[in-house]
Amino acid sequence: MSVLAGKELRIVGFLCNWCSYGGADTAGTARAVQPTDLRIIRVPCSGRVNPLFVLKALINGADGVLVSGCHPRDCHYSAGNYYARRRLEMLKQFLPVLGIDPARFEYTWVSASEGQRWKDVVTNFTNRIHDLGPAPKWEDVPAIYDLPKTLIDPARPLGCGEHPSLPELKQALKDALAEGLEGVLGWKKGFDAIHAEPVFMTTPEEIDELIWGPFNVHNLAVYLPQYKGRKIGVVVKGCDSKGVVELLAEKLIAREDVKIFGMGCNGTVSVGRILAKLPEGAKIDAVACRGNKITVTANGQDVEMTMAEVAQDKCRVCMHPSAVLSDVFVGNPTNAPEGDVDGRSPALRFLDDMTLEQRMGFWKGQMERCIACHACRGACPMCVCRDHCVSDARDPAWITQEDTVQQKLFFQLIHAQHLAGRCTGCSECERACPMDIPVFALKQQFGRMIKKIFGFGAGLDVNATPPLLTYQVEEPTIEERELA
Repeated sequence: MSVLAGKELRIVGFLCNWCSYGGADTAGTARAVQPTDLRIIRVPCSGRVNPLFVLKALINGADGVLVSGCHPRDCHYSAGNYYARRRLEMLKQFLPVLGIDPARFEYTWVSASEGQRWKDVVTNFTNRIHDLGPAPKWEDVPAIYDLPKTLIDPARPLGCGEHPSLPELKQALKDALAEGLEGVLGWKKGFDAIHAEPVFMTTPEEIDELIWGPFNVHNLAVYLPQYKGRKIGVVVKGCDSKGVVELLAEKLIAREDVKIFGMGCNGTVSVGRILAKLPEGAKIDAVACRGNKITVTANGQDVEMTMAEVAQDKCRVCMHPSAVLSDVFVGNPTNAPEGDVDGRSPALRFLDDMTLEQRMGFWKGQMERCIACHACRGACPMCVCRDHCVSDARDPAWITQEDTVQQKLFFQLIHAQHLAGRCTGCSECERACPMDIPVFALKQQFGRMIKKIFGFGAGLDVNATPPLLTYQVEEPTIEERELA
């Protein structure tokens, strides 16, 4: 029975073998009185504690999770706890977006000789969890199915007219083919006038079919890794170019193999928002774009709408409308918004105004609609290990085949965690979702925390290292965690 008043709670502890586990052993040898709520999992190093371990424990019903390792500068493996410090700090600040109280998770440092400190750490943390009480259960939280309906005002003018430099771009692509490129990734008209489709152009005739405008919604960077080792070109918008930069930074593609072509982007549309303005099942005959107005002819009738009404949310807050890296840039760059722009997606703004319980209910409601198609993973340009994804592994089995909220949410957490510090904000994961689940909010929560703490933005520098893949001995923006 717990030495604390009340019922024993479910607290999981991940302890470094060389220091914190030794400290716990020292406390036991000294017969120090300790709470019995903690269930210890011994790990080689705090750097071996994947944040997914913590997330899985909390998602599956743990009332609290404690990670404890060697003091900084005293790691048995030299730098394991430096990496752990960054990852665990990010995790702690990520938890509120899920509706999980960050006080239910803590990380700290205890050496093998600090038996008394270990006693104080485990007692203080257990007291904290008892004060919070048992963690809310997913099955008891009311599901919230509402989605934000208010559109964000664009931070810059959005347009949809034909780009005057498109003929120049086509000629540049033809010249590049003549100089030895195997082909160029671009877009062409799809099965109707409001849909575009990616295309690998290998002849001048195919390049003549290239389109550029509000319907070029796909991020073509997603296809580059499969052409690794081949000399190809890619046409990019600003958001696409960030994906190319991040792939180059992580050496997932080679700079000498890729030629980047860009033009200024005036925004892209949400096809779903266009269809919502048309009669259900309407056949689209034609589309005319002029200035900032789109006229869709469907079933013989014209329906007019503005870009401000149908643009993708990412375009409303985009700070890089022109390619951040290009070998050939055609025309004039598009002006970026001036001043500070609130880059939060509508879903993240919606979540920020909720209580913790409401956020948990929100994700419960959204994951109930998830069909586990994993289109979000397939559309992500940084999800390069999709053929060997850890979420599909059976040994170890991170997720089961059960059709539960927890299992489907945990897949999204695996995706978000693996993109922490790497997500370029293209929001293709959300656009590709057939159920319109705002999964981008999870990636953006990590992104804004990394921006706040490390001042880092993914996809802007080919020589940059994602902050969770490196460390500093002295972290100026991370306070040391003390429980004693």
